[in-house]
Amino acid sequence: MEYHSFNCIKVSRSALQNNFRYIQKSVAAGAEVMAMVKADGYGHGMVMAARAFADAGCEVFGVAELREGVILRKSGINGRIFVTIGFDQEDVGLFFKYDLIPVVYTYQAALALSEKAAFFGRNIKVHIKVDTGMSRLGILADELSEFLGSLADLPGIEPAGVMSHFPESDDPLSMSTQDGYDVFSTACDAMKKRGGQVCHIANSGAVLNFPNTHCDMVRAGIALYGYHPAGKVDRQPGKNGRLIPAMSFVTQILQVKTLPAGRGVSYRHTYRTTQPTKIGVLPVGYEDGFSRSLSNTAEVLIGSVAVPVIGRICMNMCMVDVSGIDTVKAGDEVVIMGRQGDNFITADDIAEKMASISYEVLCMFGNNNNRMSTE
Repeated sequence: MEYHSFNCIKVSRSALQNNFRYIQKSVAAGAEVMAMVKADGYGHGMVMAARAFADAGCEVFGVAELREGVILRKSGINGRIFVTIGFDQEDVGLFFKYDLIPVVYTYQAALALSEKAAFFGRNIKVHIKVDTGMSRLGILADELSEFLGSLADLPGIEPAGVMSHFPESDDPLSMSTQDGYDVFSTACDAMKKRGGQVCHIANSGAVLNFPNTHCDMVRAGIALYGYHPAGKVDRQPGKNGRLIPAMSFVTQILQVKTLPAGRGVSYRHTYRTTQPTKIGVLPVGYEDGFSRSLSNTAEVLIGSVAVPVIGRICMNMCMVDVSGIDTVKAGDEVVIMGRQGDNFITADDIAEKMASISYEVLCMFGNNNNRMSTE
């Protein structure tokens, strides 16, 4: 028997493909676009998103964990798939079985790949992660030459590229981006002298703000899903053919009732009515990714009108003030995120009230609700 949830995440294939093509047109000539589909496609559904990008012409995909790469292959995704944060050495054979590209930053990882390559009688191409200022994963740039020398003694290992990451490229005025790129350029020169061919460092921010950093390939993430990494940059999603948010979150009203003045609403009565107030009860709570921090601050759309969330958001429910909507009734559509009529709420709007970023909102909503693909 099939069950239906009151809540639904809708993911637009056409928006995803629009964003991919927009990024493709924005990159430097000759640079490929790697579509980052890690974190379950930023909450949009990893396989669903990868298929949409593939249909738009994408041939390179990026994931965080080896498990994700295997899932993509088993789902019929072709092209090159990069695994970017490492792997458990017990699973190293999966790179060969599923034709995945490992990113390495330790000799131990390269050695494990070399031993398995010898076992299979094959070679494997690897990309090397260099830390150019993010202070996260990666060898330091001045260690690259020595690291490449150690890999030269490992049979079956082909250093094919070098990669890094920018910490502040969402800011077009950031000095660290150019500084990091200068360091990365030196690493690229060292790699290409040893036969490596592909250098990639540009994330969404660099794709949009720093065209000089596009190198041979860019790794687009949040921009593919319709959002600028800097947050609220353009208040009209999709205007002038730009990025279009691909995810919307819709639900419905469970009950409508009128409370008298002086009535407390939800846990701890953090909201109390000052006059007779008509409220709508929604089947959305923090279990569904609607953060408790949005209590008494968030808005939703009902009948194209923005109405406030009142009282504490519960695990499975929250309440909204619908006093200004005369015809409101149980069963009416509610938009938590997305467009309704001429009004819209974006992940940036919600993130701003949470003191967070769109990335977190999309992941929370997408990974905690039923999803469906729309055109």
